[in-house]
Amino acid sequence: MRLEKCWFCSSTVYPGHGITFVRNDCTVFNFCRSKCHKNFKMKRNPRKVAWTKSYRKLAGKELAKDTTFEMEKQRNRPVKYDRQLAQKTIKAMEKITEVRQKRQDRFHEARMKKAKVQQTAQEKAELEKDINLVRETPYTEEHTEQAPKEVQALVKQVQKNAPKKQREKLKIPVEKGRQRMRE
Repeated sequence: MRLEKCWFCSSTVYPGHGITFVRNDCTVFNFCRSKCHKNFKMKRNPRKVAWTKSYRKLAGKELAKDTTFEMEKQRNRPVKYDRQLAQKTIKAMEKITEVRQKRQDRFHEARMKKAKVQQTAQEKAELEKDINLVRETPYTEEHTEQAPKEVQALVKQVQKNAPKKQREKLKIPVEKGRQRMRE
């Protein structure tokens, strides 16, 4: 059973699945689904379409160069059947898939480590920008009874300069505020 690769997205095309397109110059294009076939007909470049394997490799999101990929190459030379060779091949295939998975995991962790550093830097910048939203104002009875000293000083200056009617309006109603909070 031969598993083909999709020409557009590089995913596997199993026997009996997908679309095969043969051009006039006898080049064969295999597609895994109609989505890939339609993109091919629209003459889209798979390296510029974000969901394809070739894009992910070029963008550095997937492991591009690895010795385990050499084992996947298609070989058209027929080999005489040998039972021991077949058993060794199957064991080697299992070992290669394990090695490839471990390497991909390490590659992913390294990529995510860089992303984590960038994300924390971005979060720090955002916190520094909007620190006033995060800081807590102390809420105790001492602070509710008196306004800040700067405000008190400004109110006293204005009260000295203002006429008598305006002085009464400028007084800070501490008692009324405290009663409202208790209710």
